[in-house]
Amino acid sequence: MNNPDSPDKLVLNVSMSPAIVVYDLSLIQGIWEGRIRKHKKQQRKERERQEKSALAKLNQEWSRRLEHRKRLREKSNQLNLENVATDFKLYHSSEKNLLSEGRSSLDSGIEIDIDEKTFIYELNGEQWKELPDSIKEMTYLREWHISRTSIQELPKYTELFQDLRVLQLSRNGIKELLAEIGKLRNLKELNLSYNKLSSIPPELGNCENLEKLELTENLDLWELPFELSNLKQLLYLDISANKFSSIPICVLRMSSLQWLDVSNNDLKELPQDIDRLEEVQSLFLQKNPMTYLPHALCNLTKLSMIVVSGERMVKMPTAICSSPSIKFIKLFDKHCEDEKEQTESMKDHGSEKELEKEFIQAYVESLRDRETVPCYTTKVSLSCQL
Repeated sequence: MNNPDSPDKLVLNVSMSPAIVVYDLSLIQGIWEGRIRKHKKQQRKERERQEKSALAKLNQEWSRRLEHRKRLREKSNQLNLENVATDFKLYHSSEKNLLSEGRSSLDSGIEIDIDEKTFIYELNGEQWKELPDSIKEMTYLREWHISRTSIQELPKYTELFQDLRVLQLSRNGIKELLAEIGKLRNLKELNLSYNKLSSIPPELGNCENLEKLELTENLDLWELPFELSNLKQLLYLDISANKFSSIPICVLRMSSLQWLDVSNNDLKELPQDIDRLEEVQSLFLQKNPMTYLPHALCNLTKLSMIVVSGERMVKMPTAICSSPSIKFIKLFDKHCEDEKEQTESMKDHGSEKELEKEFIQAYVESLRDRETVPCYTTKVSLSCQL
């Protein structure tokens, strides 16, 4: 019996029997399955990231170029040519820039697509009579810069280079342009100046994305195929220093043309429908046996520059000559007394026509920022000996 006067006491009865814990196995299974799904999702994202990353493509590209280096060195050793290394050096410099850009982008966490890079192949040297075999594997190239070689025609496998945007093929010995050129549907620039072409294949008209075409000084070139009328995106056409006696019909159908150079040909007159070239801005007509300009030129509302030779030009529309919006340039040649000596001097620096063209380009560039132009310009050639 408890004493009512004694302090209160708390009595705890502790059972010593073992406790039984019951786990829900389905809950544990769900936890692990969730972790597995999360892990797989992370793996999938990592694979996608690696596929989008440029690292693998850079490694592949670098392997290709190492192989190219090896083959080029072997060829150099076989031919014992000093100039062969120049080709590789130019090409390798672009490789270095490409890889450094790719590495910095990867280090910064920015993923780049190597397909968006511009790959340029450069080749020069008179010892080259055909393209190296190693180029066959480089169908990813975007630009060819091939000049001053002895190559007379492009190989048929050129059509495999569907990524080509620019073909710079000036100053070679090219005599014929194969029909396969028409299969390069992404081509935007084609330069065949200073070659030995006598005709252009109609298939070139299939290159409907072409924006710039240069055919300067092929000497025996006197016509263009009508199929080139399909070049509706063409902005720049240079057919100077050839044997054109009239502007080809196809040129008048190039609706986007802004720059037309037909200088140094055999043009005696312009067609009466020259105003079909509604977008033309610059027109170069100098060094042609022309005596007058048609009134149709007044209809070219976007025309901002026209260059003619002043020696024979006797009749010109007043609206063209006096228009404040048109830079009308009349060129006069003044020959030096020691013309023969100067001509010999020119041979060391290039053909006379080529030097004249460089002069015109420099002169026109100097006029771009000027509000007015001289009423005429006399081109004086001087040879100086220091």
